[in-house]
Amino acid sequence: MIEVEIVGVRIEMPSNQPLVLLKERLGERHIPIWIGASEATAIALAEQGVVPPRPLTHDLLCAVVAALGHRIVRVNLTKVQDGVFYAELLFDDGTTVGSRASDAIAVAQRAGCSIWASEPLVEEAGVLIADHDEHDSSETVDDDAEAKEREVRQFREFLNDVEPEDFDK
Repeated sequence: MIEVEIVGVRIEMPSNQPLVLLKERLGERHIPIWIGASEATAIALAEQGVVPPRPLTHDLLCAVVAALGHRIVRVNLTKVQDGVFYAELLFDDGTTVGSRASDAIAVAQRAGCSIWASEPLVEEAGVLIADHDEHDSSETVDDDAEAKEREVRQFREFLNDVEPEDFDK
C-alpha cells in the first residue's frame, strides 16, 4: 500500500465534473478521481476547515462511530475497475467496511486518519504531472501553502489536456 494525500478538489471544465486529486506522499504520481458534487463539496469544506452548522452525512457517520466507542483508523483505496474506484474503511477493532472512494476520502478527513492506495490502483490510475512551473526544479520552497498552490496550478494545467476517457484501459 502507498500512502496518499489530498491535493485538492476541482471542477473539470467544460464537463463541470468534480474531481479530487490525490498524490503519493513519497512519490510523484497523482491520482485523479472523478466524484459526485456532494462528495466534492464535503471534501472541499473539510479541506478549508469549514464546519457546517448542521452535520453532513460524513460528519454524522464519524459521530456515530465515536458514539459506539470506535475509531476509523485508516482508509484504503483498494482497486479501480472500469473507471470506478473502490475503498474500505478500517476500524480500530480490525473491522473493514466497503465504501465508495469519494465517501472514504471525505470520512478520512473528518476522522483524521491516513489514506492509502493499493499498488495496482496507483499503477493503473496514477499519472505524472509535468512540472510547468517557472521555478527551477532544484529550488526549495519553504512555504507549504505556496508549494500546494503550485501543485494545484500544475494539476489545472494537466486537466486542460485530459479527458475521463484517457483513463479507460
